[in-house]
Amino acid sequence: MPSPAVLDGLDELAHFRDRFVIEDDTIYLDGNSLGRLPKETGPRIHQLVYEQWGATLVRGWEQWLDEGLRIGDALAPLIGANLGEVAICDQTSINLFKLASAGLAAGGRDSIVTDRANFPSDRYILESVASARGGHVIFADDDPTPESISELVDDTVGLVSLSHVAYRSGAMADGAAITEVVHEQGALMLWDLAHSAGAVPVALSQWRADLAVGCTYKYLNAGPGAPGFLYVRSDIQTELSQPIRGWFGHADQFGFAPDWRPADGIRRFLVGTPPMISMVGVDVGIALTTEAGIESIRGKSLALSSAFLDDTAHLGDHGITTITPTEPAHRGSHVTLVHERGFQIAANLRDRGVIPDFRAPDLIRFGFAPLYTTFQEVATAVEVLTDILETRSYLAFDEERSGVT
Repeated sequence: MPSPAVLDGLDELAHFRDRFVIEDDTIYLDGNSLGRLPKETGPRIHQLVYEQWGATLVRGWEQWLDEGLRIGDALAPLIGANLGEVAICDQTSINLFKLASAGLAAGGRDSIVTDRANFPSDRYILESVASARGGHVIFADDDPTPESISELVDDTVGLVSLSHVAYRSGAMADGAAITEVVHEQGALMLWDLAHSAGAVPVALSQWRADLAVGCTYKYLNAGPGAPGFLYVRSDIQTELSQPIRGWFGHADQFGFAPDWRPADGIRRFLVGTPPMISMVGVDVGIALTTEAGIESIRGKSLALSSAFLDDTAHLGDHGITTITPTEPAHRGSHVTLVHERGFQIAANLRDRGVIPDFRAPDLIRFGFAPLYTTFQEVATAVEVLTDILETRSYLAFDEERSGVT
C-alpha cells in the first residue's frame, strides 16, 4: 500500500481541509460526534447578527421565515430525497418523536420495532410513543438484517425505526431491503441518519422510505446544538397528523386563528421559531458537503477506515477486538475498537493529542471525516495507540468514567 504521504498527495479532497479551522496538531477523530468548524461559518454568523439582525431587526423575518425549508431542499440531494420532503428544524430527538407519533397513529397499529443497540435516546422516545398508544417496543438483535426484521413485524407493528449506521459498531444497514420487508408487512419505515448524513450516500426515494430524521453537527459540520432535520415522503405528507401543533406548521401562520389547521406539504411538520444563528452553520456545512460530492466523500471515508482497520489488525495481542464490519459496503465512517480498559485508553489517547470518543462500557470510536481527516493522521493515531497498548501507559489514568466521553 502507498505511504500515508503519497495517499494524501493523491487525495482529491485534500484542499477541503484548508476550509476548516485547524489551529494545532491535534489529531481529531471524533467528527462522528461533532464536526470541525468551517472557516466560513464565523463570518456568516457575524453577517447575520450585525448586518441582518442588527440592521433590520424584526424585519429580518421576511428573509428568515422559510430558511428551514430552503436549507432542507439543499440537504435533500445528499440523502436521496426530493425537493419539498426535507425540513431543518428542532433537534433529532424531537423530530423522531414527531414522526414516530405521526407514523404510528396513521397506521392504526400500536407497536414499534427497533434494535437493542440503537441509540439510547431513540429507544427511550420510541418506548414512550408506543406506550402512549397502549403498545410496546419489540427489540431486534444488534445490527439488524432484512430477515431479522421481517420475523418481528406482525400485524401489531405499525412502525420500524432503525439507525442506518449503528452508533456503536458503525455497521451500515441495508436501507432498501429492510424498507421493502417492512412495507410487505404493512408497516412504515423510519430511518435515523445521524451517522449517515454527510458521510455515506443515502437513497431515501429509491428505498421508498417513509420517514427519516438526522442531525447536522456530525459529518455536516453545522456546530454544537445545530438543528436537526426530518424527511417525510411527499405522497404520505397529508396522511400524517403533526403531534406537536405549533404556529410554524399552521396553514395561515400570521392569521392567529384559534384552531390549528395544517399547512400543505413538509411545512406542517415545523413547530416553532427556528434558531437562525445555528441555521447559518447548517447552511455552510451542507454547501461544503455538496461541493465536495457525497460519492467522493464516501470513497475517501472507506480508504481512511480501511487503512485504520489494516493498521490495527495486529492489536489483538493487546486485548483489542473490532466490532465494525470489515466489508466496506457494510460500514459507515467510524470504526469501533473494544477493550476492557477502553475508557482509560481513550483518556490516554486524548492526553497524547489523539481525540476519539468512548462509549460505555468498553467501546472506543474513531470517526473519519473525509473533508479534513488525513491519511497521515490515521497512521499517527495508530502509532500512538500501539505505543499506549505496548507500554500499558493507560493504567496511569483514572478508570472511573466522568464528564463527556
